Amino acid sequence: MTITAEPAARMGKRARAKEANRTAILEAARIVFARIGYDAANIRDIIRETDLASGTFYNYFKSKEEVFEAIANDSVQRFRPLLQKVREEAQDLESYLHAAFGAYFSFLAEENDPAIEAGTPHMSLIGVRIDTPEMQTVSDEIRADLEIVMDKIGLAHLDLEYLTAAAIGIAREMGDHMLERRPVDAAGATEFATKLMLAGIEALAKSDR
Repeated sequence: MTITAEPAARMGKRARAKEANRTAILEAARIVFARIGYDAANIRDIIRETDLASGTFYNYFKSKEEVFEAIANDSVQRFRPLLQKVREEAQDLESYLHAAFGAYFSFLAEENDPAIEAGTPHMSLIGVRIDTPEMQTVSDEIRADLEIVMDKIGLAHLDLEYLTAAAIGIAREMGDHMLERRPVDAAGATEFATKLMLAGIEALAKSDR
């Protein structure tokens, strides 16, 4: 019993250490990207922000691009449960759009609050990479959601690919600008984005009659 327990304990300890190292690298990268910007940052900047040896970094990532993608994917994974809650609670198109935009803008504001409080000139935004599997999954989920709520109001025949792209594009672009404003107004951004999408859908519906 002892023979098997000890290796298992060591494996568990190694796994926790690996996860702690990876988390330390990601947190350091967030700080560096926020402080000097992604383009200006390099791997040495990230390593200096940690207590890790330079060789340790390369056990987890090959480049700063991989780190940046990992940050984006990690944020997307933490956002998806919020989108799931929106999906479960929305009653119609307006409530879905309002809740979805609200969840995204609030999450974005909270993610970047430390950078904003520190007065750093650059902020590490989620969703910068849209070609990752995680982001494609989110896009597919939003498309499926829109199909359901649009079907309820007899508008499922509208171009759902364009509508999905429009909703995601509005969220991403407005989110960037929202973070540049003081104070950061997630509620205001939510209202604007919701009204914009609803007005566009209404116009499409009228022109299709």
